[in-house]
Amino acid sequence: MNAQIITIGDEILIGQIIDTNSAWMAQQLNANGIAVTEIITCKDDKDSILSAVERALSQGDLVLTTGGLGPTKDDITKKTLADYFGLPIAFHQPTFDIIEHIITRHGRTLTAAHHAQALMPVGIQYLENQMGTAPGMWFEKDGKVLISMPGVPYEMKYIIEHQAIPAILKQFKTTPIRHRTVLTVGEGESKIAEIIEDFEDGLAKDNIKLAYLPGLGRVRLRLSTSGENAEVLDTLLDAKVEELKTLIPQFIYGFGTTTLEEAFGELLKSKGVTVATAESCTGGLIAHRITSVSGSSAYFQGSVVAYANEIKTNVLGVKSETLGEFGAVSEQTVIEMVQGVLNVMKTDYAIAVSGVAGPTGGTAEKPVGMIWVAVGNKNEVRTHCLNLSKDRMKNIEYTVIFAMNFLRKMIND
Repeated sequence: MNAQIITIGDEILIGQIIDTNSAWMAQQLNANGIAVTEIITCKDDKDSILSAVERALSQGDLVLTTGGLGPTKDDITKKTLADYFGLPIAFHQPTFDIIEHIITRHGRTLTAAHHAQALMPVGIQYLENQMGTAPGMWFEKDGKVLISMPGVPYEMKYIIEHQAIPAILKQFKTTPIRHRTVLTVGEGESKIAEIIEDFEDGLAKDNIKLAYLPGLGRVRLRLSTSGENAEVLDTLLDAKVEELKTLIPQFIYGFGTTTLEEAFGELLKSKGVTVATAESCTGGLIAHRITSVSGSSAYFQGSVVAYANEIKTNVLGVKSETLGEFGAVSEQTVIEMVQGVLNVMKTDYAIAVSGVAGPTGGTAEKPVGMIWVAVGNKNEVRTHCLNLSKDRMKNIEYTVIFAMNFLRKMIND
């Protein structure tokens, strides 16, 4: 079973908002055995909407649209779809009653626009929307179904979960689709592909597809398959995940939607150890990522954002001679930062970073993108020098990922 998604709105096309609706809808459809084969974004005008609908319906039997169902004049989706399906528009009392209830309970006055919003296509199925004024609309013709929903995310989600998915599953036969996502960090997709080449070559015989989804410092490996028996699919994919765990254990940090900071925290909890950070160029972002996880107080003690050399010296105890001879961006300095924050915070482990995030501040000896990272405990400190780009935020983000993974590997050794 395939589906197409259409998001309607100039605000998406001009980059004013990000289309999160399509991603969420695709996840829900996929979980119910419906593969999304195309996502279209079109303008708020009749010709664009009609063109998108015509294209989508030519690809399959199910189309979902969001946007253009509000009370203002620029919301033209409803009238356009009624014209496409050859349906008249008439006043719909149940819709007006909902609008009236919502508007008046907040002490507002009904306007002509609210009356106009209750003009609905005749002969369609209405999908209840308890989160807003515009119901979902189920259009059907020649066995093909188009479901139109508001663009407001929480309204669309209510209709999908409570109305659309149950109705779709009654109407169409679906085939289970299953995925497993293996999360890796510390190596690029080409190197991983080289290591697991034989594994990947053997997937075709089991009708499994492998997708590489690279991100900054990380690669997601998604295994996908479909078939009649969901239990068989799950068993097969689980076995393949176990096989991957034996091939690239050093790179795998989690599965599914687990974040690196969540996996990092689980490791610290499982080992019963604590950590602190001493940060210069990352400005506390490592600490922020660690503490974004609920329950991180069990393993995170605190951070010193030692941006200025005076803080490195006065708070962390970095020797002025070290800064004078080697500079703030040096292996010697981050080693002493680790030792200093271990002493200040009394933790089992520490992370320290200092570098030139850019785009200014670099020299011939220490160019933009040079960042020293150190991790360690009272017995050992490990260091690494990153040589990154001239993009400040990418440099900072990559350093955060690298630093957590650097300590993760040390603890696991």
